[in-house]
Amino acid sequence: MSRKITIIGAGSVGATIAYNLSLDDTASEIVLIDVKKEKVEGEVLDIIQGTCFREPIAITAGEYEDAKDSDIIIITSGVARKPGQSRLELTQTNVNILKDITPKIVAVAPNAKYIIVSNPVDIMTYVFTKISGIPENQIIGSGTMLDTARLRCGIAEHFNIAQKNVHAYVFGEHGDTSFIPWSKASISSIPMDEYAELMKARGMNVEPIDKDAMLEYVQKSGGKIIANKGATFYAVSNSVCKLCSILLASTESMSTVSSMMHGEYGIEDVCLSTSTLVGPNGCRGKVETKLTDEEVALLRKSADALKEIIAQIEL
Repeated sequence: MSRKITIIGAGSVGATIAYNLSLDDTASEIVLIDVKKEKVEGEVLDIIQGTCFREPIAITAGEYEDAKDSDIIIITSGVARKPGQSRLELTQTNVNILKDITPKIVAVAPNAKYIIVSNPVDIMTYVFTKISGIPENQIIGSGTMLDTARLRCGIAEHFNIAQKNVHAYVFGEHGDTSFIPWSKASISSIPMDEYAELMKARGMNVEPIDKDAMLEYVQKSGGKIIANKGATFYAVSNSVCKLCSILLASTESMSTVSSMMHGEYGIEDVCLSTSTLVGPNGCRGKVETKLTDEEVALLRKSADALKEIIAQIEL
């Protein structure tokens, strides 16, 4: 079955997404679009010359019209975050870029599922939802999927256990006001605090999670990577490729993606990440799992921080 994925933006993130998709059978056709024509042509040539080791796949450098009939459109375009710069400081510049892209891509691919990756992703998802005219179920921000992956990595390393056994999530903004609902965190159904006690009872040298330090690890990882190597792209690309496979799967999955809130937890008219049902029909909406009063307050704080920025931008 033909599965066409178009990626807008051939920077580090967009090109790495295209490369990762070329390694498996998620897509049968990939189109990469960027205003820097030579750059995108170089990326496509470099990627496609390594595809002789897999089943045939079409990878092309294209224009907006080449996105016609895409199943998924991934938007990564925008100015990269500089060392020491917050995601929110990028806002107006990247909003303006998105405002230019949106009518061009929507005109040729109105039925595609749209994955918004550009930062600040929650605000970009909100803007795209407001200006695109695309039904909300077709719009998914990558949200805190990456933050959740970082959290699971940190917890797995702390307990020296496989990441697949860690069930913990990051909610809220993909940024400084994100938080971890520890009331929902477990290792293979064992609550996090109880797991540490059980391992100690088995004679293992296991300390409880320092929850504040773990949140700092999650929130500061991106900045640390940018300071060390200039950009982040491997982990975020993997999370986006996973989201593509979810959208093309036969059944639905629960993911922490950014989408419009409609009164859940008393929050509306803002995009942020909570447990969300995602699958072949796109974004099916938030699943309002029970949180503690403190966790609800943190989620509302995150929503208010995003709304404050939205109030200052020009749509």
